Amino acid sequence: METPNKKAREPKDGKKVFREKGTCSQTFFYLFDRQFEHVKQTEERASDSLAGGILQRGYQCGMLWGSALAIGAEAYRRFDDLDQAMRVAVRATQAVLMSFAERESTINCRDITRCDFSSKWSFAKYFLSGRFLHCFKLAQEWAPDAIEAALQGLEEGEQLIGSEKRSLRNSVNCASLVAKKLGASEEEMVMVAGFAGGLGMSGGGCGALSAAIWMRSLNWSREHVGKSSFKNPDAIRVVEVFEEVADGRILCSELSGQKFETYDRHSNFIKDGGCENLILALTSFDK
Repeated sequence: METPNKKAREPKDGKKVFREKGTCSQTFFYLFDRQFEHVKQTEERASDSLAGGILQRGYQCGMLWGSALAIGAEAYRRFDDLDQAMRVAVRATQAVLMSFAERESTINCRDITRCDFSSKWSFAKYFLSGRFLHCFKLAQEWAPDAIEAALQGLEEGEQLIGSEKRSLRNSVNCASLVAKKLGASEEEMVMVAGFAGGLGMSGGGCGALSAAIWMRSLNWSREHVGKSSFKNPDAIRVVEVFEEVADGRILCSELSGQKFETYDRHSNFIKDGGCENLILALTSFDK
């Protein structure tokens, strides 16, 4: 296990990076990657499709999805053991979620933007009212706290792994399992681990769905170098397939019938066949 002694370097250019990158998800993926000194341009662009709360559906803020991906990549670099890396990724993602919720009193895009991005009028109002400026301000002011929370979460996760006697080994989670079935590398499996249980076990928008969107967008981004993956057709198709089998539900707590208190409980649920139909649907369709 590698544990670099990194001191948080406060980003002072969140607003500028947001303007350059174009989406909240890619902005925070990049800001975190820069902090961890491992910028991953293609992977970052692929996160565009998670902006606006999962393809602009208004669920968890794209800043959180982008942060979770970068956190997962860092956890993978710190641990040789895949199970440990995924657990720490979830733990650190939870720390960032808590920081965000403390600031905004919500983790959901629609609550923050007050915008239904599927409505042209609502989208126009979002800009004309100047509400979009709040997102730029958030990127500027929250980024240092987000990175600090992530670093602390990674350190606490390492300490927890080092001290606990785990009851469950060779664990799984919905997001990493979907990624694996879609041909992900071990690193990519850990990158999406924080999505599990509705992002950091929060019970929000489905982590398996978001993992499938990102993986399909990642493949699309590799084929379309330099282009934004925002609303790419492969990601849109993922959502269409998901909606067909999920009966209009997207929240993890509704799909699973529970909110997972621990990583092990979530892992047992998946190993016992939980959400099997959704995972199969997300990983077996043709584009």
